Amino acid sequence: MQQTDPVRRTSEIEELTNLYVIHPVSGWLTRHFARLGVAPNAVSLGGMAAGVLAGAAYHHVGDVRFAVAGFLLMVVWHVMDGADGQLARLTGKQSQTGKILDGICDYVTFVSVYVGLALALSALYGAWVWALVVLAGGCHAVQSAAYERQRQDYNFWGWARGSAPVARAKVASGRRVGDLLFGLYNRLEALTAPGGEAGLNQRLAALLAEHPDRGPVIRQAYREAFAPLLRGWSILSANYRTIGIFLCVICRVPLAYFMFEIVGFSAILMLLLARQRMCDGAFMAGLDGLAGDVPCPGERRRDQAVFAVKAEASLVP
Repeated sequence: MQQTDPVRRTSEIEELTNLYVIHPVSGWLTRHFARLGVAPNAVSLGGMAAGVLAGAAYHHVGDVRFAVAGFLLMVVWHVMDGADGQLARLTGKQSQTGKILDGICDYVTFVSVYVGLALALSALYGAWVWALVVLAGGCHAVQSAAYERQRQDYNFWGWARGSAPVARAKVASGRRVGDLLFGLYNRLEALTAPGGEAGLNQRLAALLAEHPDRGPVIRQAYREAFAPLLRGWSILSANYRTIGIFLCVICRVPLAYFMFEIVGFSAILMLLLARQRMCDGAFMAGLDGLAGDVPCPGERRRDQAVFAVKAEASLVP
């Protein structure tokens, strides 16, 4: 299992195009941004500007040149979206405001692309296209929140990074717009939690509190059990939507993307949630053995807990 990098994202669960293309470029830019004193929020806004321009390019759905331009601008957004977080961690400028801004920039990018396509397609097919696009956007928001929730849970339980799921579930009580948006997003994430997740989270928290000396064993077992599952969740990442939009536009079937967003990605989400629910239960059943007097992380009890999760996962296609 690879060791997590405090600047880059957790590599063992990272989506392949991020791991080998986007984030290496983001890392190169991050070093230059840090040397120049560029603020992470400025990087986020720069990425959002590229996303808005991508939406304008995709408005010209019949022109291959604009389709390529839209795709490349979205790649720029992906690179900047990776660089802002890396820069914040590298310079110690992480903040809730920055996290909220990063999320807003992500949504503005896809809203811009969806609106650009909807404007062009409604002129061709009629106003009903807007209903299709809005429904696809709602499905997109739910799917993205579910994927992000699983990533955050993995980072917290596997590497002790970020905030606890219980803390994230609490809606921010402030009256600022940022607090309200943060709370709304947390509510959306909570709606996508698989059944049984709360019990696993409570059991993990209790075990880590009661047996702090067993923390490394428990966290390593969690990583070994759930990293393969998280790699499966990456099908819901923004990268595949960027590729899907481009392929559908270049093949002159942009409506097919929105239909797949509603039907295909939603079906995938249901399968992933079912798989996660089964594996959460299997891992929780093996937790008592992990808290026992096991001399090293590689011993049989840990392996039994990990094996149980993998066996449950194999039952779901």
